[in-house]
Amino acid sequence: MSTKTKTRGHGARAGRSTDPRTLARNEVHLVGRLSAPPAVKYLPSGAEVVQLRLVVDRPAGSIRRTTTDGTRPVTVDTIDVACWKADLRRRAMSWTGTETVEVTGALRRRFWRGAHGVASRYEVEADQARAVK
Repeated sequence: MSTKTKTRGHGARAGRSTDPRTLARNEVHLVGRLSAPPAVKYLPSGAEVVQLRLVVDRPAGSIRRTTTDGTRPVTVDTIDVACWKADLRRRAMSWTGTETVEVTGALRRRFWRGAHGVASRYEVEADQARAVK
């Protein structure tokens, strides 16, 4: 006669894997103000992307260095955002450049061939975006 043992909740939370491959995420959530109106860019491939730049405040606890003249540097970051989806492109192009915007998406590194060889930059590829009142 055999008995089956049911195991629940040992180690990791019940029902969740501890496999590092399933824990890895590339999720970005930003709320910031636009630094300028969004701009449409047409790529050589014919693809269209709307690019915008968000000015985002740094968290209060982040490291701030004092400059040589004793002043504190600006505590914001500017982050490039790319809107590839048609509905996001239309929505972004309706903004004047003064709105506060909430963006969710993923961090991407984009490569292209420039005048001095291959170049790259990081940007947030928006999955959702909306103006915040």
